[in-house]
Amino acid sequence: MTLQLLVAAMNRKPRELAEEMRIDSDAIIVSQGEQYAYEELCLNGHNIRYYSMAERGVGLSRNHSLMRASADISLFADEDIVYEPGYEREVLAAFEAHPQADMLFFNVQAMPGRETYHNADFGRVRLYNSGRYPTYSLAVRTWRIHQNNITFSLLFGGGAKYSNGEDSLFIRDCLRAGLKAYRVPVTIGHERERESTWFKGYNTKFFYDRGVLYRYLYGGLARPMALRFLLSHRGVMCQEIPWKKAYGIMCRAISEVKL
Repeated sequence: MTLQLLVAAMNRKPRELAEEMRIDSDAIIVSQGEQYAYEELCLNGHNIRYYSMAERGVGLSRNHSLMRASADISLFADEDIVYEPGYEREVLAAFEAHPQADMLFFNVQAMPGRETYHNADFGRVRLYNSGRYPTYSLAVRTWRIHQNNITFSLLFGGGAKYSNGEDSLFIRDCLRAGLKAYRVPVTIGHERERESTWFKGYNTKFFYDRGVLYRYLYGGLARPMALRFLLSHRGVMCQEIPWKKAYGIMCRAISEVKL
């Protein structure tokens, strides 16, 4: 099998970024910039294709790379991930060990305070427990994504109208299409510290955007899921805006979305 790393970046030079991330596989980098450009380079014997795009939106960047992906396995990446030596071998070995899997979620150590998951064992990932995983933890069989015409939302994520959630929607669409997903206790990298391109605190926009996302994710169950979310995280997220007020903001967003 073959693997390509699909990197979403912003205003980065290809070789500098590839060296920072310790890329040691074929890769497609899509960088949001001020102009259109294309470049190819060879790093450690691997082919890296670099596209600079003038448009904004992480979902758009991921779609640009996904539509150009040609390897058997696509491993999604953000520009702030630093990969462990041998990550390509580890990912391919996991797919070979689990031929039934269309999608595998790997461990990527997040910055302190940003951790949402840790895979301690091998197991199935379904809709009810898929929301904790970021895009950069995910590798997929490319042909299964192309076969089912699955893409990332252009409404959600850094640079889009609503601040985040494109990863949750993409994973949901994959599972709804019948793709089989599993978690594996294999660490392939870690997140290095940088300023978030979308997170500006637990403010009104954060809760409003989260309400919109929950309407898309859960439909008629959006309100109880929003309440569950707030009660679970109120100690961290509701210090400036009380949880009851935050719930009202989320409910207002839910009611204003017309699907």
